[in-house]
Parts: sequence; structure tokens; C-alpha cells
Amino acid sequence: MIATASDASVLFGSRVRARRIELGISQEDAADLAEMHVSNYGKVERGLANPSLHTILRIATALNIDPGQLVTGLDADMVPDRVHTVTAADLIKARQK
Repeated sequence: MIATASDASVLFGSRVRARRIELGISQEDAADLAEMHVSNYGKVERGLANPSLHTILRIATALNIDPGQLVTGLDADMVPDRVHTVTAADLIKARQK
């Protein structure tokens, strides 16, 4: 069985799927409008892909939705195997001590 890319990918994909269903179009139609192969589009909806910025923009445009709505609330804690958990603010604060 294929593991999901991350919790962020799953949430993003569920938002994409919900919008497509809201519009009443098929995965094939959405993929065509986003200029993607339908199998790759399906992987995005299932949270099995980590789409690039350009792909996110193409999907959002195809689904007539602001890309921000698809990614809002996603954060680094939703990405597996992070090496660094320190933020720039943490680093600056530590350097000021």
C-alpha cells in the first residue's frame, strides 16, 4: 500500500476534491483544465502527491478558487521528518541573548 505524502498533502487533497465535487465536475475534467494527467491529479486528491507551486496554481485556477483557500492552515508540523523545528524568530531571539 502507498503511504500518504504528509498530513498537509492529505488536507490539501481533500480540499481540492471537495471543490471539484462542489463544482460538479469529474477528475478527468479537472485534470484537463489544470493541464495535468488524470492519474497525477488523482494522486493530489488522495494526498499521495506533493504538488509544486505551479501545479497548485494550475489546480486552483481550474477550480476557480483562490490558491490560498487550498493551503490556509497548513503548517510545518504537518510535514514528516522535519530536521529543523526552529523558526527564524527563534533563531533571532537566541542570537540576541
